[in-house]
Amino acid sequence: QVQLVESGGGLVQPGGSLRLSCAASGSIFAIAVMAWHRQAPGKERELVATSSSVGTTSYADSVKGRFTISRDNARNTVYLEMNSLKPEDTAVYYCYGQISPRRGLSYDPYWGQGTQVTVSS
Repeated sequence: QVQLVESGGGLVQPGGSLRLSCAASGSIFAIAVMAWHRQAPGKERELVATSSSVGTTSYADSVKGRFTISRDNARNTVYLEMNSLKPEDTAVYYCYGQISPRRGLSYDPYWGQGTQVTVSS
C-alpha cells in the first residue's frame, strides 16, 4: 500500500514563504511524475507544478517565478518552495504521484490528504 503524506502548510503573511514536503511510503518500485495541486474554497482543483523522474519541471502561469518544485528520488519526496506568497495562493495543497508498486506493474495515481496554506495579514 502506498501513502503520500504532506507537511509544511500553515499561516503566512503576504510576501512570505513556505516550504511544503510530501513523502511517499509503502510498496514503491518506481515513481514517475510527482506534482502539487491546490484547491481554493469554491474552486476546482488546479495543477500548480510537476516534476518528472528526471527532473523536468513545469508550472502554472500563476506561480511561475515564485514557486519551485524539487525532488529527492532517494527519499521518494517532493518539495514545493513557495515565495512571494499572495492571498490568492490560499488553498489546500495536495501532493500527487504516479507510482508503480512492483517491477512490471503499471503506474497508478496516488494523492496525499492535503495541507492547508493560508496567506493573510
